[in-house]
Amino acid sequence: MIKLAALAQKGLGDFIVVAIDHGGKERINEYFPYDLPKWGEGHGRAYARFMAETLKPYIDQHFRTLPDRMHTGVGGSSMGGLISIYAGVMFPEIFSRFLIFSPSLWASPKLFFEPLRFSSYPSTKIYLYGGSKEGANMVKNMERFKEALEGKGVEPGRLQVKLAIDPKGHHNEARWGDEFPKAVEWLWS
Repeated sequence: MIKLAALAQKGLGDFIVVAIDHGGKERINEYFPYDLPKWGEGHGRAYARFMAETLKPYIDQHFRTLPDRMHTGVGGSSMGGLISIYAGVMFPEIFSRFLIFSPSLWASPKLFFEPLRFSSYPSTKIYLYGGSKEGANMVKNMERFKEALEGKGVEPGRLQVKLAIDPKGHHNEARWGDEFPKAVEWLWS
């Protein structure tokens, strides 16, 4: 709440944040978009569909929103970052802003080869954040993902990707909380 109050003081507080609690022990299956022998059936497709087809319409019906894609973003950290990317793959007509912190790209290399349809829509912005202390592959995977996004032959101006790497960053909520205002400011500027 303190981060949101600080954003409001800067004149950037005119937005709604909807937080969804994960399924505890079922978190990986809930957020994972594909079936894998190691984890079983992935329910990520249903989760992304719920966000786009049930939750977003509910928010738009019950709150004063600007419902178009230019005013709609999705984000998360770790597995939540992974499913947020996947939501953009499935519903590029709904989401245009992506706040992706420490995405679990290691869990889903297939995502690098998905047709990243959201890059064909105008004014799509993706904020990728991760720390160098999160493991050997976090930064490499984010750099590779950024290159994959930019290497799709996207017309200039359609897709902007910001990669923020914290050399001291660990995989935790404190670091993500510190980065949140910077990401919001960049995504909605």
